[in-house]
This record gives sequence, structure tokens and C-alpha cells, in this order.
Amino acid sequence: MAGGREIKTKIKSVQNTRKVTRALEMVSASKIRKAQDRMKASRPYARMMRQIVGHVAKANTDYVHPFMAERAEIKRIGYVVISTDRGLCGGLNSQMFRRILADMREWQGKGVEIDIVCVGQKASTFFRRLKVNMLGSVTHLGEQPQVEQLIGVIKVMLDGFEAGNLDRVFLCYNDFINTMSQKPVQDQLLPLPASQTLDAKHSWDYIYEPDAHGVLDHVITRYIESLVYQAVLENLASEHAARMVAMKSASDNATKLIGTLNLIYNKARQAAITQEISEIVGGAAAV
Repeated sequence: MAGGREIKTKIKSVQNTRKVTRALEMVSASKIRKAQDRMKASRPYARMMRQIVGHVAKANTDYVHPFMAERAEIKRIGYVVISTDRGLCGGLNSQMFRRILADMREWQGKGVEIDIVCVGQKASTFFRRLKVNMLGSVTHLGEQPQVEQLIGVIKVMLDGFEAGNLDRVFLCYNDFINTMSQKPVQDQLLPLPASQTLDAKHSWDYIYEPDAHGVLDHVITRYIESLVYQAVLENLASEHAARMVAMKSASDNATKLIGTLNLIYNKARQAAITQEISEIVGGAAAV
């Protein structure tokens, strides 16, 4: 059995760790409400953009935007991967990465090449170690991410698809369901999904001014930007929720461990006292 001094050192170490985990838990608990508010505030805009693009996709027009054209043969695909900048949020990132890797292996088995752009430090570090073809990355978006910070990585994928270098683009992120549940999601970003999968309730024809190319190019680009921005906000809320739950679990485990170590310390202390009494009694008997 370890000595009393060693056990006291372990108890002190676990107590210090519990202070850190409790502080992180409280920080995430204070930030999650604002993150949820920002996420919910942007949802109506994303939903309306989805309806507009759904109407455009179902409209009978002579002009078909390049972002709506399905490629007959898929030779190269791209991923926009959204992760956290910091760790200590449980398996939030690892679960999504495992799903992406499984999908990548499936595509690579078909001879398809892969490009990636990363949003978040964890994704950038993870995929850089895998030595995949990373076209760009953006990190440290902060607690109030802006669309302007994402335009660069979005444009890389849009230009690649429009130029024919990419045949399909996927958006990967963690969808916020509730505080206890976050789900890794992979949506098809380009080409735009079939019209029946979009929120379109009518089939209308449109008159475009000044021309269909300019209007559709602007609307669809804003739509894609809104999807990526909404995904970043969903992932940010998921990060705080996952970190709060993980740190609470760590604090609870530390409390249990401290109780166990205190019990061991008391047993060791009682054993030492008993031994000392036995030695005193033995010495007195010998005299």
C-alpha cells in the first residue's frame, strides 16, 4: 500500500484537475446560451434561402446554372470539414472524422480523388497528418464567426466545381440537436440536391432582370455561403454543449476518485497507527 504522503499528493493533484474541469464546464455553460441564440437567429434566413433555391431549381428556364448540373462521371470530390479550434469536448470531432474517413475510403475504392478544405484547427491538424490534398483552411473564428471569414475556403470549392476540377462537394459538420446530443452530418453541397429534396412548394417560372446568369449566380452563391455559415454556428453550439457535458463528467469522476483516495489514505493512516501501538506494546512487554 502506498504511503500517506504519496496518497496526499495524488489527492492534491486530482483536486487541482477538478478545479480546471469545473472552470471549463462553467465557461462552456455561460457561452452555450449565446451560441444557441446566434444559431437560432440565423436559421430563418437559411430556411428561406433554401426555399428560394428550391423554387429556382424547379422553375422551367432555358438557363441551367453550373452549380445545378449533375456530372455524368465522378472523378474528383471535395469536402468542406468544419471542426472545433480547441479540444476537451469529448468525442465530438473524432466521431465526425471517423465518418468522413469511412466515406473517403469508399470513394477511393472507386478510384475517386479527394480534395479537402478545413474550418477549425482540429480538422486542419488531423487531415494534414493524413497527407491528403488540402486546398485551404481557416482557423480561430472565435465566438462570433462572420461570413467574411469563410468566403475564401468557400470560393476555393466553388471555383473548383465551376472549372470542372471537382465533380461533387460535401459539407461535414456536427448538427446541434440538444445539449446532450450532437450528430455528425454530411450534406451534399454541390451540385445542388435534386429539387424534391429542397423546400420548394411551388413550380414557378421567373423573369430574370438583368439576366438569368447574373441573378442565379448571386442567389446560389449566397445560398451556399448561408449553408456553410449555418453549419459553423451549429458546430459552435455543439462544441460548447459537448465540452460542458465532458467537463461535468470529468469533475464527477474526479470527485469519486478523491473519495476513493481519502478512503485509502485513512486505511493507511489507521494501519500506521496500529503498527505504532503494537510496537509500543511489544517494547513494553519486552522490558
